[in-house]
Amino acid sequence: MDRSCIVLVVERSPVDSREWVSFEDEDEERTWVFDITFLTSNWKCIFGEGCQGVLTGPAPELVQGCCSYGAHLIDKKDARRVEKVAATLTAEEWQNHGTKKPVIHTNKHGELVTRLVDDACIFLNRPGFAAGAGCALHVAALQRGVNPLELKPEVCWQLPLRREDQVEDDGHVVSTIRQWDRRHWGKGGEEFHWWCTEDPEAFVGTKPVYQEMEAELTKMIGAPVFARLLAYLGQRDRLRDQRVALPHPAVRYRKPDDQPPSEGVQSEGVQSLSGSSSA
Repeated sequence: MDRSCIVLVVERSPVDSREWVSFEDEDEERTWVFDITFLTSNWKCIFGEGCQGVLTGPAPELVQGCCSYGAHLIDKKDARRVEKVAATLTAEEWQNHGTKKPVIHTNKHGELVTRLVDDACIFLNRPGFAAGAGCALHVAALQRGVNPLELKPEVCWQLPLRREDQVEDDGHVVSTIRQWDRRHWGKGGEEFHWWCTEDPEAFVGTKPVYQEMEAELTKMIGAPVFARLLAYLGQRDRLRDQRVALPHPAVRYRKPDDQPPSEGVQSEGVQSLSGSSSA
């Protein structure tokens, strides 16, 4: 009798598995890739509502959020725009109003960054300020009735979304929209005591991210592509309700004369909502 042991190996699903979708852009030589897991999650910015900040220890009482290290401007155009906005801020909107130093400078790495004041971004209003703690640019936008993305540095209004463009050898571009992870901060991110996309405490929103951040997504990818994303999500929801897996695009339309639904029109049941930007 064979008395060898039988070892049963049970494979477990990876804890970090995600759902992604990609589609081609007919107007450009581009493929769009989206992190559907994050975009359909109920993450929300909890600035001032439990956010522990990005220092080496918990510091919710400082109400700094991710403003502790200032903003890295993506280019000179971004920097000049923020400088022009800064010149319009009032003492009621900005705690550091009247500063004589430039609000943006070049750091030792040659990067354009916002200046720091008392170990945080120069635009950060501290607890106790009449207009409230948080970004002065964000405060000014709300008081002026405009979306904060019109006044804030690009990296600030995009967080925690991230767009990565990869140009392939033949010139084709792959543009990925994903969540901003700790590693995207570089080596310094490893020292953060806390990061919001890793903590379930930040996944308490009443709307999915793609609705909460509609304005930001539309700015990042354009209205036509955002409409196609909404159409896909509507189709995905219907198939999930029917317990049907999404077929591969090559077999989704079986007959040559079968045409896909108009992707420029939002799917039924999916509303276009005005998103809000985080402080």
